Amino acid sequence: MSFVQHLKVLVADDTTTSRMLITDALQDMGIRQIALAKDGEEALRMMMDKPCHLILSDLNMPKLDGLGLLKAIRSYGPLRNTPFIILTGKSDRALVERAAALGVNNYLTKPFTTPQLKRAIEAIVGELT
Repeated sequence: MSFVQHLKVLVADDTTTSRMLITDALQDMGIRQIALAKDGEEALRMMMDKPCHLILSDLNMPKLDGLGLLKAIRSYGPLRNTPFIILTGKSDRALVERAAALGVNNYLTKPFTTPQLKRAIEAIVGELT
């Protein structure tokens, strides 16, 4: 089995349409192991129970937003180094700086294309082959 087939990705987004669009893009890249969470709290529970190799998280979500999820992941030893990409509808320099201070690995502004998402992932985990 190739690397891309082993890669487990958690998608956290409160919008069903966004979760499905991201899932479609990941599947187009050959990624098949995709877990879906509707908010940051659910994503955190899922990561504690069955960790994934990569987290793609929306910024604005109810209960626990993307920055809160990132902070929780970075503060929990076993998950501390999990690659994390923030997805946001806003191109806000202050937000990017806050995410960087918390240890985000990359970020993308919505809407994005499958090639843009692939480049963002490959910048962290290496070539998806």
